[in-house]
Amino acid sequence: MIVLSLVVAFAVRLLLVLLFLPFSALDKILNFRGAVGQARERVASTGLARALILAGLFVEVVMSAGILTGIADRAAAFVLAGYCGLTALLWKQFWRPGDFWAGGDSKGRGLFWDFLKNFALAGGFLLITFGTGADTVRLFLADPLASSQPYRIAPFPEPLRTSP
Repeated sequence: MIVLSLVVAFAVRLLLVLLFLPFSALDKILNFRGAVGQARERVASTGLARALILAGLFVEVVMSAGILTGIADRAAAFVLAGYCGLTALLWKQFWRPGDFWAGGDSKGRGLFWDFLKNFALAGGFLLITFGTGADTVRLFLADPLASSQPYRIAPFPEPLRTSP
């Protein structure tokens, strides 16, 4: 049962970061010129566009590794949540094409679903950051670089017996 618990804990985290590591990071490396071109849609300077792509590559690789290993995973997840929100706001602007309310397939509708997916993914990262309970928020705020210890196996407490 311990091995299954560890595999599930790792697999859940892997599913969250799989988009970034290896796929998006690898795409930025193999298609760097195209990535810079996409960044230039929002910034005028090629130098700034390159810097944004390199910063994105850093975030995708290092923060994903933090989430997978459990090293400063809460802070890493917080950064990736912000990254997802920021990329949604900058590159998934479904309101810009002006065809969102047009019937059928439209660029705006496609961007809308990508926009929502980015924020849904950010929500998953925030679950790692803050946990699932209201009292776990203070743990992150008290020590943002602490690990959530995702691979720690705690002993099961004895079940309460209600009958004599």
